[in-house]
Amino acid sequence: MNDPIRILLIDDHTLFRESLVRLLQAEPQFLVVDHCATIAQARQLLSRTAVDVVLLDYDLGEEFGTDLILELHALESSVRILIVTAGMRDSVTLNALNAGVAGVIFKHRSPGQLMDAINKVAKGETWLDQGIMRSVIGESGERGLEQSVRSLSERQQLVLRGILDGLANKEIAAKLQVSEASIKATIQELFNKAGVRTRSQLVRIAIEKYSTDWLRSER
Repeated sequence: MNDPIRILLIDDHTLFRESLVRLLQAEPQFLVVDHCATIAQARQLLSRTAVDVVLLDYDLGEEFGTDLILELHALESSVRILIVTAGMRDSVTLNALNAGVAGVIFKHRSPGQLMDAINKVAKGETWLDQGIMRSVIGESGERGLEQSVRSLSERQQLVLRGILDGLANKEIAAKLQVSEASIKATIQELFNKAGVRTRSQLVRIAIEKYSTDWLRSER
């Protein structure tokens, strides 16, 4: 049996936070190690508690969850961050991806979708709510941010599409009927082409700079 995913929940809405804690604690695959309402409290908890995934609200009243993302990014922390939000601007989403956030999901999504997202990011994958995807891709296309377009091969486009859909390497490999090693090699090609080192940064670059070319078949 695998060890449960250790979760820290940060949200300033007490009712939502405590309800979510009860929901997750009912699942043996998750272990809520603690929960809090502020970034200061989160810092203290993270300094003394082993955590795999942080569920982080963007709007924390007088502060923003993205401040913690930037701090952890600067520290090169291995903690995976999933933003659970009622909504945030597209520009903030792109900045969060660039800082290494592992995923973004809306609070109104079903418990099953949230659990899927937690499992994905815990495995090193990226999860982006499809509503957020459509919004940021649409805005990027309207702004015409594509610069020095570097075309992708058909294989690279298909693999990138799988990443945007939140699929794991094994799932992309099965869908394309190729080996997982081949998928890993293609992802490294995408990293090199985009000049990034992580999936979240790749997603941000694909959306922000190359949406018309790389994502032209986006639904």
